[in-house]
Amino acid sequence: MKEISCKLLVIGAGPGGYVCAIRAGQLGVDTVIVEAGKPGGTCLNVGCIPSKALIHAAEEFEKVAHMAGGNSPLGISVAAPTLDLAKAIAWKDGIVSRLNSGVAGLLKKARVKTVQGWATFRDGKTVEVETETGTQVIRAETVVIATGSAPVELPFLPFRGPVISSTDALALSEVPKKLAVVGGGYIGLELGMAFAKMGAKVTVVEALPRVLAQYDAELTRPVVKRLGELGIEVMTGAKAKGVSTQGQAGKGDALLVEVADGKNAKVAADKILVTVGRKPLTEGWGLDQIDLDMAGKFIRIDEQCRTSMRGIFAIGDVTGEPMLAHRAMAQGEMVAEIVAGHKRSWDKRSIPAICFTDPELVTAGLSPDEAKALAGEIKIGQFPFAANGRAMTRLGEDGFVRVVARADNHLVLGIQAVGQGVSELSAAFGLALEMGARLEDIAGTIHAHPTQGEGFQEAALKALGQALHI
Repeated sequence: MKEISCKLLVIGAGPGGYVCAIRAGQLGVDTVIVEAGKPGGTCLNVGCIPSKALIHAAEEFEKVAHMAGGNSPLGISVAAPTLDLAKAIAWKDGIVSRLNSGVAGLLKKARVKTVQGWATFRDGKTVEVETETGTQVIRAETVVIATGSAPVELPFLPFRGPVISSTDALALSEVPKKLAVVGGGYIGLELGMAFAKMGAKVTVVEALPRVLAQYDAELTRPVVKRLGELGIEVMTGAKAKGVSTQGQAGKGDALLVEVADGKNAKVAADKILVTVGRKPLTEGWGLDQIDLDMAGKFIRIDEQCRTSMRGIFAIGDVTGEPMLAHRAMAQGEMVAEIVAGHKRSWDKRSIPAICFTDPELVTAGLSPDEAKALAGEIKIGQFPFAANGRAMTRLGEDGFVRVVARADNHLVLGIQAVGQGVSELSAAFGLALEMGARLEDIAGTIHAHPTQGEGFQEAALKALGQALHI
């Protein structure tokens, strides 16, 4: 097979890799991208996109089921609904397929050459790709490593039989009657709440004292309340120990758990979903052949995503937290422009993070505690959705918007929100932080009425001592 030479080689076609390749192609850089699976990576194929599709299907089913019980305050009554999960999964797969084709089309439009297969480094400028037709050698002036991450597998709960990963959960053909979720982080709660809405009896097992421990307790309180309303049992301070395939008295499989007092317990489960985090994919592609400096288990990079080897960049999940698709995309765009000769660096004030639980969580910038540690005296403004007209009309009064700013010059350092549909406020939050907004800037901007976005303006007014609607 004829050897390929190019200026830029991108390894991995996830959000970071394909954005990097597309932008490089747009800038006239001779670019090749290598991907073993379908374009889009974890996010598009088995992560962000399919999980949100499943979450939406669960939300719609729960709405109708609630109406069937005659409990809807809207006065809507319907017959008891049924759910064909296989059909919902097929709908989800259709969305993924359309986006796969879209990414492939964009790469082609940017004149990027795509090579299907698994790439392995031979040296810092050369990789071998195992394709369906043989071994393809690619030589490049510059290489971008965008290999992404994978679910963490626990040695005592390997992914087989009843034990599944988030990837497996998004491909189930029917709703498990009993689902045990190991890990109370955002992935576990997003999927656990979705399956609970679809009719599963869900138990969440979390080793830490509370779920969603990366967020402050005030922000997660509405989510914890909703867990109870959905009938989800939450076991905190509890450690998963393994699986009993005999279950309880012949009733099926069970998750073995060590509870807070040191005693052992069994959680009956048809499926055990393990969501204890993700690990960078640093094995299987020849890391040992190029000797990169590491930062723990991640590849160490500088503010321009350069690694310790000249001509090799790394972006996305393989470079550390936060493991977010939009972080990888921004890094990929920047690296493409650097390779094309532009002056760029990484200087982001904010990378918003969203937890698609019910209600949703959004954080951008610093938390109150982080802001206090950095700036000393701070101002906090918080506005509840219970006082927001649009939230009332959407039956979504739980939650709030919170703005954190310096006390001396009112520079906004962080913004958080919890509530129905607040993921869509993340753009406004990120923009305010990137533009260096002060409380007066947000308070003085006219926000459309009636919208939940008004809560953002009201929170800034509250921090200034000028609250109008509370």
